[in-house]
Amino acid sequence: MVNTVNKPSGVEELRPGVKVPAKETILTPRFYTTDFDEMAKMDLTVNEEELEAIIEEFRVDYNRHHFVRDESFDISFDNIEGETRQLFIEFLERSCTAEFSGFLLYKELGRRLKKTNPLLAEGFNLMSRDEARHAGFLNKALTDFNLSLDLGFLTKSRSYTFFKPKFIFYATYLSEKIGYWRYIKIYRHLEQHPEDQIYPIFKFFENWCQDENRHGDFFDAVMKTQPDILNDWRARLWCRFFLLSVFVTMYLNDIQRSGFYESLGLDARQFDREVIKETNNTAGRVFPVVLDVENPKFYERMEVCVSNNEKLAEINATDAPKAIKVLKKLPTYLSNVSQLLSLYFMKPIRVDQLEGTVR
Repeated sequence: MVNTVNKPSGVEELRPGVKVPAKETILTPRFYTTDFDEMAKMDLTVNEEELEAIIEEFRVDYNRHHFVRDESFDISFDNIEGETRQLFIEFLERSCTAEFSGFLLYKELGRRLKKTNPLLAEGFNLMSRDEARHAGFLNKALTDFNLSLDLGFLTKSRSYTFFKPKFIFYATYLSEKIGYWRYIKIYRHLEQHPEDQIYPIFKFFENWCQDENRHGDFFDAVMKTQPDILNDWRARLWCRFFLLSVFVTMYLNDIQRSGFYESLGLDARQFDREVIKETNNTAGRVFPVVLDVENPKFYERMEVCVSNNEKLAEINATDAPKAIKVLKKLPTYLSNVSQLLSLYFMKPIRVDQLEGTVR
């Protein structure tokens, strides 16, 4: 069945059916580049056997036949209407952009490292294959809402953030692992509550999240080959920084879009707290420290940031001149900075003190 044209008001198009990419903000998915020469010189011998085992799993390609749309997509989804429809489109776009960002980074790393570090290059090439499938599947899902993304345009139009290799490893490891926990928890919830399964893409999440998990394991193994990434005081500070950045970004984004989770029968706050707890525990298998997410002050401070973001949105919605808006926002920005610094300096937990963590 061909979907009737039903697009939320306010959707801008590059051309008919092709959505203008969402505006870049501090909370939107980032595109990364790195020091390819530094990565090429990495010595992997300390943990080469584990890396080889993980790459062999990539070669097997368990999901090579998984991302095929079935008859459950052959209907109109015009029953998903109004704000829920807009939130679904945002979810698909953000997810597609994040997966495509991973594809571009991994593909370029595979190309650049092919001659100088072939084992690492093969791992990145095989992960780029997975990310391309994910992005393509999500972009195809957007067509169910009569839209798509021009990924070529996205490649050229987005700004790229430079991260040193070790920061790439911290960020991508956490991105893959938090993606695993998000996908598996949504899948398990909908498995138990099929009445909330209002769109078929979530049926694919059980196998899909295993790609995310294997990718995270790859970065885990790579980090273990580089002692300076995990074993000094700087590493402890950076691990805390990246854990907090990933958790805060997810929490603020998801609370802002809580209606999406409600449409699936989930409470956004409870969902995020479970994902944060599991990701924090998982990170303890490789990171020297993790965050004290069980401390009540952790979410008290996060909720202040949520309230502050709502205030910023209210100010943005007014007709005041730009200079006046900036002045009105300043106390709220300062409050957010204060909360984030307090969260960062909250005493972390050593992994050998974290119950249930296996290294």
